[in-house]
Amino acid sequence: MAGSAHAQRERIRLSNVGGTKVSGTQALELTLTVTAASRRSIQQIVRTAGELDKTRKSLTAQIDSPEAEFIKVGQRVRAFSLQARSSMFQAKITRVTSVENHVIVEAALSGEAHENTTNYVMEITIDRGVFLSIPSEAIIEEGARRIVYIEKQQGQYLPAEIETGFQGELLTEVVKGLDEGDKVVTFGSFFIDSEYKLKLSDTGTTK
Repeated sequence: MAGSAHAQRERIRLSNVGGTKVSGTQALELTLTVTAASRRSIQQIVRTAGELDKTRKSLTAQIDSPEAEFIKVGQRVRAFSLQARSSMFQAKITRVTSVENHVIVEAALSGEAHENTTNYVMEITIDRGVFLSIPSEAIIEEGARRIVYIEKQQGQYLPAEIETGFQGELLTEVVKGLDEGDKVVTFGSFFIDSEYKLKLSDTGTTK
């Protein structure tokens, strides 16, 4: 494995200062995937404590602002008890009642919950809206900085610093640094990043 990784590093060269070039064959060997930044619906998970009713088929919970305004009837819920985390129940929101700055939520379970357990963790999937976004796995965190690698042309990747907004379950909003249609490396971004930094070090170039 170490020899294979070393061979891959030897075949990758800087196309210019600030970029890394990878051939199509190398991209397949590295299992690189590229995804275009686009406007998509971003879903987030809201976690809260729910109480099971006597029938063991319904959960009730309170959601405070600001998440309260995004809770809607029909949203998907995953629920589990702290005593049996491996046993996950599926549910759907059946009622949302507004009370001042929070809402009371009722969710119907797809099956009967465990006996002798009334307290559950509820994970509610909410839709935050449509935003310019990329897969979260494309983002490399360096302290307070967020870096992605953009495919400028086939096989050529350049780093770009971005500003992010909402981080969803799979997607993250991009506030600044990318345009719609920009192609970023998703799976394999950390390998490209390490190669980029290695080549800069070899040439004595600083970021």
